[in-house]
Amino acid sequence: MITPISGIGVVVPAKDEDQLLDAALTALTSARSTVRAHEPRDEPWIRIILVLDDCTDESAAIAAQWDEIEVLTVNYGAVGAARRHGIRHLLSTTRTAESEFWIANTDADSQVPANWLSEQWRLAQSGAEVMIGTVRPDFNDLSETKRDRWLATHTPGEANGHVHGANLGFRADRYREAGGFDPITEHEDVRLVEALTALGARSVATDECCVLTSGREYGRTPGGYASHLRERL
Repeated sequence: MITPISGIGVVVPAKDEDQLLDAALTALTSARSTVRAHEPRDEPWIRIILVLDDCTDESAAIAAQWDEIEVLTVNYGAVGAARRHGIRHLLSTTRTAESEFWIANTDADSQVPANWLSEQWRLAQSGAEVMIGTVRPDFNDLSETKRDRWLATHTPGEANGHVHGANLGFRADRYREAGGFDPITEHEDVRLVEALTALGARSVATDECCVLTSGREYGRTPGGYASHLRERL
């Protein structure tokens, strides 16, 4: 029997992303509005948590302009720890049963599409316990050669199954069973999905809600998507 989802929590870690943060939050609030417009009767409650992790730029000032965004400030210096902190806050401040609670994850250097939350909600209502979404680099950040190389290896509408913290969702009860995000500096997303898979969680890989993310060659961690773009394109 499929347990319906009644609430969605969004967690966004940020480390010195003041140049991209406003666009990220604008996209997230648009995605929330899309759910409210399309599902007026069965609409889940939605909370967006921004976790500012050891920021030394203007990220806090930008976040303060968004009344509808909940902001947490931490000093872990590790994206896995920031994600874990944001989810722990969500789980400890809601009365919704974890089996009815979906957690959506993205990054502060990314812009989710308008259907990002509605698509995850649809998948969850259909029985998915994990959603593994795709990402696309901002072509304005890439050279023409690298853009063409990326396009040559990616088929629109085709899920590649790669795990990206910028486009990942799961049921809260399964997250807890898997032990949560490891408090590490990178690859926390891959390790969590491996743990969820080992538990037998029902995963769906999809390109239906592809996230636009930064195409910079050097990110906030040594590895991650920036390293992938730098070394493979």
